[in-house]
Amino acid sequence: MNEREQWGSRIGFILAAVGSAIGLGNIWRFPYMAYENGGGAFLIPYIFAMLTAGIPFMILEFGLGHKFRGSAPKTFAAINPKWEWLGWMQVLVAFVISVYYIAIIGWSIAYTGFAVTQAWGEAPKDFFFGSFLGLTGSPFDLGGIQNTILIAMLIGWGITWAACVSGVKTGIERAGKVLMPTLFVLLLVMIARVVSLPGAQEGLNWLFKPDFSALSNYKVWVAAYGQIFFTLSIGFAIMIAYSSYLPKKADINNNACMTVFINCGFSMAAGVMIFSVLGYMAAKQGVGVNEVVSGGVGLAFITIPTAINLMPMPALFGTLFFLSLTMAGVSSHISIVEACISAFMDKMEWSRAKATNIICGVGLVVSLAFCTGAGLLILDIVDHFINNFGIMGAALVEIFFVAWLCNLDVVRDHVNRNSEFYVGTVWSVCLRFVTVPMLAFLFVTNLWGDLSTLYGGYSLVSIVTLGWVVFVATVVVGFMLQARRSPADFVSITDNSLRR
Repeated sequence: MNEREQWGSRIGFILAAVGSAIGLGNIWRFPYMAYENGGGAFLIPYIFAMLTAGIPFMILEFGLGHKFRGSAPKTFAAINPKWEWLGWMQVLVAFVISVYYIAIIGWSIAYTGFAVTQAWGEAPKDFFFGSFLGLTGSPFDLGGIQNTILIAMLIGWGITWAACVSGVKTGIERAGKVLMPTLFVLLLVMIARVVSLPGAQEGLNWLFKPDFSALSNYKVWVAAYGQIFFTLSIGFAIMIAYSSYLPKKADINNNACMTVFINCGFSMAAGVMIFSVLGYMAAKQGVGVNEVVSGGVGLAFITIPTAINLMPMPALFGTLFFLSLTMAGVSSHISIVEACISAFMDKMEWSRAKATNIICGVGLVVSLAFCTGAGLLILDIVDHFINNFGIMGAALVEIFFVAWLCNLDVVRDHVNRNSEFYVGTVWSVCLRFVTVPMLAFLFVTNLWGDLSTLYGGYSLVSIVTLGWVVFVATVVVGFMLQARRSPADFVSITDNSLRR
């Protein structure tokens, strides 16, 4: 078997891992979550969740990938061949995410061009749903292909393909070294511009003014843990694959902490930028910030364009914002696709070029559904079920398997071997008694909610076909891929010391 690729430098790995963790959710999900859950007081459960779940889980995944030198399926097969399916489930979840995530990246690429002339006009909402998306009334009414989105998606897939086919050191690492510093600079420039706008201070007050009474609401703590799990790219094959390319004497613990801290710091900085803009927008319109605040797709493609129309030098800020959104999305997309490529290279013994061509090619074909008139509706359903059951379910099974059914002390000894600081009993306790119960609670809560109420008001057929079937397929196909006979060296690194 060929020698496994390696990162060219520690900073290259950190930037790639941070690029995976920092995505669209940091910009449009975290600020809204903080606003909805106690403002500045939300930072208390958020930081607590980061320390007790985010960092321990990141150290665990870095440790597993580094110890077993393989993708998620290869890693779990090395621990116990019967658990290879879990790695494949995570890879399939990543693949599903890659085919709809690229659509949002395509929207960002298109809007980067639109921002130059504010092509969305005076009614950004009508433009987004009408002229741009050509939104239909049903997920099964595809309408036509939106050529603007198709072209932008092709550009996004092209960037991902170029980074992945070039390899870890010359492609993915170089992409991270360009995308991440540029993204940080763009964010700082935007913050410097918007914090001085009239009304910006009022917007920041809405974001950071603490409501400590919220801390007595368990839902706020659940929201904090949910945000940490969703924002760090843990639990669905990415960080295991990335850490498998680290050199043998890598500092696992420090690398994990740096990745988590930088990601969470970026989220807070993005919150400053977003709420400064919302405060300015509210002041210009003579309304309260609570009347303009929003999150998700609506924030990025409706609220922000509306605010841009009201700003001095709108073309500059608009271009910077959507360019930042594009870079955050592309860096994450590269990591998602690489998690799939790594798995098939390990399992099928494909060359990097072959694996990249097949996965990007199949992904491109599947993603065409998301540039039709029904694209947003399909995306909404698939994203909800893949996030709440695919990512959450795979993360829960992984953490339970390793923390409770395996010898966690072996992993702890491994991550401590070359690290500047050690993790001890507290790390194990956090994984077993904090992370597992919290993930289980989140999963059960989400499951109960979706079984008792149809998500988003969609029809039962839509929910079953695009939601439950897609989720169940990731599990079933995972077992099918496990059943396929592997090359002998796929499980030759089996280390029974992790078994109890």
